[in-house]
Amino acid sequence: MTKHSELKVVPFKPEQLFEMVADVQSYPKFLPWCVGARIRSVENELIVADLMIGYKLLRERFTSRVSLDRQNVIIRTEFTDGPFNFLRNQWQFKPSPEGCLIDFSVEFEFRSTVLQKLVSVLLNEVVLRMVGAFEKRAYVLYGDSTQPIELNEKNKSKSICITKRAIRAHILII
Repeated sequence: MTKHSELKVVPFKPEQLFEMVADVQSYPKFLPWCVGARIRSVENELIVADLMIGYKLLRERFTSRVSLDRQNVIIRTEFTDGPFNFLRNQWQFKPSPEGCLIDFSVEFEFRSTVLQKLVSVLLNEVVLRMVGAFEKRAYVLYGDSTQPIELNEKNKSKSICITKRAIRAHILII
């Protein structure tokens, strides 16, 4: 079994991050190695979704149940079908003076011993890239209103506020 957890503070509202992570259908737009997403069903606060993960010639599909706890701002995911013996992850979003404290944890075990050993060695890099992709997505969607940039020197009254971080995140994604 492989486990990883991470705490991170970002300048966004917990509700914004909750909605972004709950938008499973958008994962292929920004999440590394996610080449497809299909929502099978949505009932109340439960989403059943298929994700297609790919790297070079390797492609795997798995199905998960995603539980949305809006009151406590927690998203829990449990594997139901695919290449794992089990997979669980949790995103918890807590208010912080700087915006939001993200508490992310994942634990999993592949059915394939070879794949399990390979991913265990690369786990930190994989999780850092995945969490980083969510953070970049948040900057693209929500920006950071603490440092506005004047885009038009001649017309300051109608300038658009965009943050340096949002611009950097957008450039990194392109």
